[in-house]
Amino acid sequence: MLFKSLEFIHASGQRVKVIDIPMLREDDTLKFMISARFEIFLSKIYSEKHPNSLYSFKDHLKRVLKWKDYERIFYFNTLKHNA
Repeated sequence: MLFKSLEFIHASGQRVKVIDIPMLREDDTLKFMISARFEIFLSKIYSEKHPNSLYSFKDHLKRVLKWKDYERIFYFNTLKHNA
């Protein structure tokens, strides 16, 4: 899976970096859910007065999604018996 990162300057002047953003194909059924969660996550960061300098979107998804959905996003390519 391909991950991207986003770096921007917050309204307070602090540099903020968001890492571990999963990139899914356009025809993937989970793409809309990921993009909606990402927008909510960014709006939460924007609303903070003193944000951290580093956030992990993957860790955020681990906290807010059901485990079955999290596994569908990040663990779909597990191979059995090294095949």
